[in-house]
Amino acid sequence: MNITIYGAAGNVGKRITSEALARGHNVTAVVRTKAQFGKLPDNVRPCATDVSDQQQLALTMKDQDLVISTLRPSDGHEDALAALTHSILDGAAAAGVRVLVVGGAGRLLIPGRDGETVLSAPDYLPAAAVAIARACQAQYELCLGETRVDWTYLSPAAMLTPGDRTARYRLGTDTLVVDESGVSHISMEDFAVAMLDEAEGHKHVRRAFTVGY
Repeated sequence: MNITIYGAAGNVGKRITSEALARGHNVTAVVRTKAQFGKLPDNVRPCATDVSDQQQLALTMKDQDLVISTLRPSDGHEDALAALTHSILDGAAAAGVRVLVVGGAGRLLIPGRDGETVLSAPDYLPAAAVAIARACQAQYELCLGETRVDWTYLSPAAMLTPGDRTARYRLGTDTLVVDESGVSHISMEDFAVAMLDEAEGHKHVRRAFTVGY
């Protein structure tokens, strides 16, 4: 497939890019500036693009089978996430391509906590993570209202960290996936595996899901 990945130089984006390349897909890797090209693999088509500019965005979506947004604004600019996602959805609607979104875990219910979510529970998130969790919730709600585009929203486990690629994970929908110790976690590498499995399998159309060990 021809796949465009936005935020391809980020922690999650570069792993999704590597996973897509390893599976033989053609990748257009989109970053903010040409200065980031050095962080990308040699065998991608690099693009420096202002995602909020529909003319620039259209060039990155032309002749693509799907696009993947791994965008994460810098600290202090978290509120930009919904607007950037809206721009991608608008561009995808015009181009007629699928959209896969790297979302947040804030929307997910915490097992055994009486309907509390990662975001709503008063004692679950560290203070530093609240702003991006709120931004991801707004991003998720934006996707729920999107009817023009075949979108998929993938929430990670509560802990998403660099690690090993095992190609093993468990699926969930609206509740945190936890292990036998009650811990919700997944490596960025296996999160990338799950994203590319969805890209190839197309199983969660206009739906959100989550993964964990």
